[in-house]
Amino acid sequence: MTVAQTRHFTRAAELTGVSQPSMSKQIRVLENSLGTPLFVRNRGAIELTSAGEALLPHAERIIIDVEAAEESVREVAGLRRGRVRLGATPSLCDGVLPEVLTAFHRRHPGVDLEVHESGSRLLMRDLARGRLDLALNIVSAGTEHEDIVTTELLTEQLVLVGPPHHDLAAEVPVRDLRDVPLVMARDGYDLRERTNAACRQAGFEPRVAVEGGEMSSVLRFVEAGLGHAIVPQMVVATRPQLTVARLSPRLTRTVGISHRPEEAMSLAARAFRDELVSQLG
Repeated sequence: MTVAQTRHFTRAAELTGVSQPSMSKQIRVLENSLGTPLFVRNRGAIELTSAGEALLPHAERIIIDVEAAEESVREVAGLRRGRVRLGATPSLCDGVLPEVLTAFHRRHPGVDLEVHESGSRLLMRDLARGRLDLALNIVSAGTEHEDIVTTELLTEQLVLVGPPHHDLAAEVPVRDLRDVPLVMARDGYDLRERTNAACRQAGFEPRVAVEGGEMSSVLRFVEAGLGHAIVPQMVVATRPQLTVARLSPRLTRTVGISHRPEEAMSLAARAFRDELVSQLG
């Protein structure tokens, strides 16, 4: 390109920082591979042949495309662009995730964030199939997948919530929930499984008032007086109208961030993983 623009080998070599013999050799190699000369070499002047004229616009487009590709890579490497497909359970979407998303978006406004809400088992399945980059999920037996790395972030306490102005003791034994109508998340969510397990361990099946809701629906149903619910303590922070009680025995669950091996992760996914670990770990 530079030779075609300057019509001079020595000047082109100086502009590109390549020695004149090396540049001449590169052009001869190109002409040999194409099977035709690209330049007419006259003393003191260089002209393009008809083949050279035909090649020139293609060479210009290639240079533009290469420069655009290099800039795209630099943007991604600098996290000016990118995409993170994040999966999270409903309670985590309602609790810890908004603040993390806000902090990450403030640092990397050019990175697109996609949030997929589902239960932990489905999230881990989609992560293993490559449909997600990260999964913010509840760590429990049966959710492990080969080649998936999980880092535990925090252990959160589960509490009992009741309707506004309900007379609720500071601590409620799980066995006392035997005849209490409960609002339950839909089947397949870890919170429903944890509630069922706690009730069965206390010797009874839970009495279900409403089932099938996401976390926000569960809390709204409780606010409406349809029943009580066992939920993570963090989700009630913005709902002071609900009554809250500790459970005995104490119920907890562990939150983790899962992803494929480090070498399979994009730079944007690694950055978001690090943001989660920094804020929650």
